Amino acid sequence: MSSDGAAMSAAELERLGRVLLESRADAIVFADREGTIRFWNPGAERLFGFTAAEALGRSLDIIIPEPQRARHWDGYRRVMETGESRYGEGDLLAVPGLRKDGSRISLEFTIVPLRGPDGRLEGMAAVLRDVTRRFEELRALRRELAELRSGTARAGATTGAAASPQGRN
Repeated sequence: MSSDGAAMSAAELERLGRVLLESRADAIVFADREGTIRFWNPGAERLFGFTAAEALGRSLDIIIPEPQRARHWDGYRRVMETGESRYGEGDLLAVPGLRKDGSRISLEFTIVPLRGPDGRLEGMAAVLRDVTRRFEELRALRRELAELRSGTARAGATTGAAASPQGRN
């Protein structure tokens, strides 16, 4: 790769793309218009537990928890029909996901629409990360804060009653 500050060559860009797609760091999944998985990288294997051979050709349902499927498919079909998504500009989405072993994980991801030469939407790529640990830590902090606030409110009510003029009579 040249170090003269010039833009990357087509060959360098192709190599970079291949390295990113083959990485285990982030899951990258592409599904066609029908929601059938057509690309599943090593990061997706690591994150979800399915090998590429197990995932390719199957529905996205294998990674969507059952309670979220209807809502997902309503939105997915709408995007495929209209070609427009309110999330296609790099918005970070957060949803629950499903692993091969049945365990649930918290995911953050962005979507990238893939259009054909005619401009028609051919499918959607997603770059996904497991944020389960961070989500659980945040939930624990919120629970702790609620308990502290609740305890402070109870203590305030008790202190207030003892200090009231009626309490001293």
